[in-house]
Amino acid sequence: MRLVHGEADGLPGVIVDRYGDTLVAQFLSAGAEKYKSQITQALLKATGLTKLYERSDASSRTLEGLPATTGWLAGQGEEEVTIREHDWRLQVSISEGHKTGFYLDQRDNRLRFAQDAVRLKFRRMLNCYCYTGGFTVAALVRMQAAGVLEGASITSVDSSGSALERAKQNLAINSLQDCIDSGAADFLDADVNATLRRFIAEGRTFDAIILDPPKFAPSAAHAERAARAYKDINRLAFKLLEPGGLLYTFSCSGGIGGELFHKIVAGAAMDAQADGYLVSHLHAASDHPITMRFPEGEYLKGLVVMKK
Repeated sequence: MRLVHGEADGLPGVIVDRYGDTLVAQFLSAGAEKYKSQITQALLKATGLTKLYERSDASSRTLEGLPATTGWLAGQGEEEVTIREHDWRLQVSISEGHKTGFYLDQRDNRLRFAQDAVRLKFRRMLNCYCYTGGFTVAALVRMQAAGVLEGASITSVDSSGSALERAKQNLAINSLQDCIDSGAADFLDADVNATLRRFIAEGRTFDAIILDPPKFAPSAAHAERAARAYKDINRLAFKLLEPGGLLYTFSCSGGIGGELFHKIVAGAAMDAQADGYLVSHLHAASDHPITMRFPEGEYLKGLVVMKK
């Protein structure tokens, strides 16, 4: 879970996540760096924990004139941890994983996708930018428990071979190795955009598609270029989606507001000569609060769209 969410918790530049008995912190501003020692001691006292790993390696530190810094600030321990998220387990590398090791902000959206997979009995699913397979694991665990996994398949695509290997390990620790062996869970080490185009050429279709790309627009200055990238992948996804199928599409770019993201996805549907119903707006988990004075904290935006 997230313990400290920067500006929303009155600590600009400070991000702290808890993985079991280990805290992982990012100090991303000059002010946070100055008071790093005091903040570390306060965190350990408040939680009663003894281990804190620093992941101050985000590119935003360079804007503050700060070098990247990683390593143990308090205690020592395993840098590979296994966490429980809802009904499933996931392996996290706190020293090498994205952000503090994992995308905790998508926790409830993974559950939502898993619930829909069971309720609607998805047969052909596509998880793009799958990273270590969180959405894939969630869906397969819930479908197996509900007895609706037979005949279903999910293809997970990412351009990081190491992330895909960890995704396969995540299936294994959830007793889902048979899904890999049977081909029900397929992993592709490939560029997502090129893969979507290839699938269209091959005539493949899906009844559920997840688009969870990395940050295309770190700031408003990058919004125009990012908008084109978001529009392109969503356009391709609409072409691959079966009528009645669901698209789960996300933007984690702070430079792309919710209204703009909605317009981008709507434009992508029009370019794909498709229409759809907006089913839901999705957001970060509740431990990623947003304050009235810092609306920019709402960086994660998601839409669930049903294709007509």
